[in-house]
Amino acid sequence: MEFIQQYPTTGKTFELIRHQKNLCKAAALSTGLETVTTDFVITIDADSYLYERAIENLARNIVLGPKETAAVAGNVLVRNSRENMMTKLQEWDYFHGIAVIKRVQSLYQGTLVAQGAFSIYRTAAVKRLNGWPPKIGEDIVLTWGLRDLGYRVGYAENAFCFTMVPETYRQFFRQRKRWSRGLIEAFKSYPSTLVKVRMNSPFIWYNLFFPLVDSAYLLFFLPGLIAAVFFQNYLIVGMMTVLLLPLALIANGLFYWQQKRIFSEHGLKVRMNFFGFFVYLLGYQAIMAPATVTGYLSEILNMAKRWGTK
Repeated sequence: MEFIQQYPTTGKTFELIRHQKNLCKAAALSTGLETVTTDFVITIDADSYLYERAIENLARNIVLGPKETAAVAGNVLVRNSRENMMTKLQEWDYFHGIAVIKRVQSLYQGTLVAQGAFSIYRTAAVKRLNGWPPKIGEDIVLTWGLRDLGYRVGYAENAFCFTMVPETYRQFFRQRKRWSRGLIEAFKSYPSTLVKVRMNSPFIWYNLFFPLVDSAYLLFFLPGLIAAVFFQNYLIVGMMTVLLLPLALIANGLFYWQQKRIFSEHGLKVRMNFFGFFVYLLGYQAIMAPATVTGYLSEILNMAKRWGTK
């Protein structure tokens, strides 16, 4: 609002829409959608910052993409990575985990989440779904709704957006709980997606096992790994499982070099955060699993929904 008042004649048109307080994010997005008259609409979080030509590259991907493309997700990375270890770990999650997953999914004609932080959508397609659904995971539920209608969702690895991530574990816990709860909301909203077979269906089926995998990791694998490494007790995790860890390091190293190449092509550099990378590989899942399992259970049990804050 201050920017609009300070620069009223920049050649661009801004419209400030006052919205009723204490409604969900989806309601605000849908209110804004009612004013859209263009063929495409872009969503950007208030705490996100765009890299050069981000809008152009994002729009190019949907305009020049297959005609059935209804949305394209941008490449969201971490802006406040130097704050503390919590943000350093998330820097690798966004750069090394989320981005890689989205790229692989896009190769199979279907990114599963066009995140609200930075994505472009065909206005008519979103309006077919009556805007963003009133869910905690409004972006994933909307994306799955577009998929259910037969649309394709892409990924623009060259459209960079840097966002502020949680700086405390409490904030991180709330965010990841919200994300995992959104996954269950998507399954509950579109159960037919399990039987509507498309090229990206294996990723849908894989997500179906997330609650089981995360719970098994938290309740069995993690205690078993600690027992094996520190107490030489291999009742749950055997020596062969421990020996697989170096293979995981090699695979993650390959992901890293691919991501670094993409960064270099666009004038970006990977920050030398090797300690954060090491902790991310060995310990990130351990701090994330309690939040994801809590989120899954909260939605399965239909507990009260709270947005929480970063």
